[in-house]
Amino acid sequence: MTAPRREVSPDAGALAATVATALLERLAAVQAEGREPHVGLTGGTIAEAIHREVARLASDAGVDFARVVFWFGDERFVAADSPERNAGQARAAFLDAVGATQVHEVPSSDDAASVEEAAAAYGAALRAHGGGRFDVLMLGVGPDGHVASLFPGYPQLEATDAIAVAVTDSPKPPAERVTLTFEALNHASAVWFLVSGDGKADAVAQAWGGTATHPEPADASAIPAVGVRGHDDTVWWLDEAAASLLSP
Repeated sequence: MTAPRREVSPDAGALAATVATALLERLAAVQAEGREPHVGLTGGTIAEAIHREVARLASDAGVDFARVVFWFGDERFVAADSPERNAGQARAAFLDAVGATQVHEVPSSDDAASVEEAAAAYGAALRAHGGGRFDVLMLGVGPDGHVASLFPGYPQLEATDAIAVAVTDSPKPPAERVTLTFEALNHASAVWFLVSGDGKADAVAQAWGGTATHPEPADASAIPAVGVRGHDDTVWWLDEAAASLLSP
């Protein structure tokens, strides 16, 4: 596992453009090796901005999106057409526009009888069709330091021998969700945290430590984001507001 590094952009718009460019470059490089890249997507405001930048820049990037395999780090267990689904947001922002055809969605409440059934089905799909590792896994970070739907102090943090698990009492609505586990998330060549806004600054500071208020990095039970690292690259992509409490 790699030590994390951070890249700071002036604002959310610059952050979205920088990450979108880096993602397109990574996808093109993997395809140049003769492989189909596997990408883990996340939801959230900054992720949507990045997705729209990918759509805007895609025509000049030399990426064949029909040869990119997309997954989701977590999903809300709601109806398939719910605007709260990460998959629907990603399709609207860029997947449909760029011609992505290999998109593995977490079963919705229309497709599975329970959130537990949806988690089991998604784990089986990733086991059967995953590439062994994500080439790029993108994760948002909540103000409480959660990633995917792994929340501080929740039992899903301790899940073992499971790819995906159910969450039935999420502190953020909707209550029912499917999330990949730490074991699954840590099967990634590159882990990219996407963090924007001063509302995330304290979580970022706790994750990194080295500040007056957080002299040592928190552990994964308090800030789950620190429990995920890439095998080759771990990057915290921040804007200045999110990085505002970090030491220089």
